[in-house]
Amino acid sequence: MTFSKTTRFLVVLFSFALIFAGVQPACAKWGELLDTLKKATGQDDGLSTGEIVDGLKEALEIGTDNAVKRVGKEGGYSRNPEIKIPLPGSIEKVQGMLRTLGYGSQLDEFDKSMNRAAEVAAPKAKAIFWDSIKEMSFTDARKILDGGDMAATNYLKEKSSGELEEVFRPIIHNAMGEVGVTQKYQALSEPIQNLPFAKGTVPDLDGYVTDGALNGLFYMLGQEEKKIRQNPAARATDLLKKVFGGS
Repeated sequence: MTFSKTTRFLVVLFSFALIFAGVQPACAKWGELLDTLKKATGQDDGLSTGEIVDGLKEALEIGTDNAVKRVGKEGGYSRNPEIKIPLPGSIEKVQGMLRTLGYGSQLDEFDKSMNRAAEVAAPKAKAIFWDSIKEMSFTDARKILDGGDMAATNYLKEKSSGELEEVFRPIIHNAMGEVGVTQKYQALSEPIQNLPFAKGTVPDLDGYVTDGALNGLFYMLGQEEKKIRQNPAARATDLLKKVFGGS
């Protein structure tokens, strides 16, 4: 059916009249009204509001699942130079001298144990991500669909970063105890303190590793999002192909 310009204008006018009159249709009815409005104004892209929301949720579930699996295995952080948690700056600056003094193995073990703690904590992020995905509204979904390559990742970062940090910190703390981060760190503290020009140790090691773990996780999630947006082969379902396009 083809709508005249007059009809399109009346539909738009009627829609805004509902809003300003304080009419609050049920969510499903409101979605139907948006679909009608899109068609009447010639903005229909072939996607219903439900398909947009469901498609974005599906994309995020696939992306978060893949990202968590990639970082939550042994070597997920330590063997990936893009997200590997580096030595803290105060230690990095004096590591040359420490290696010269024979502390090379301690540095390597400390480095490995920090990243291993992040790998142990990473799987806990999945449930938090999925809770944020379930809360996604049509407005959120539309912004993500029309946004840049990192729009979905930024949405999850905004919605879940605070909770992730609260959950990750104690897990990181316990994991660091299990894999010996604290012990290995303490083994380096004394020689660092005795070095000239050394600026001391890290006051909040738990926070340092937690931040590094979350930064790496969101980086990998962003890479998964880019795949889905840019690579048709990464759109594994018919719904993803319809929402993001696909051959």
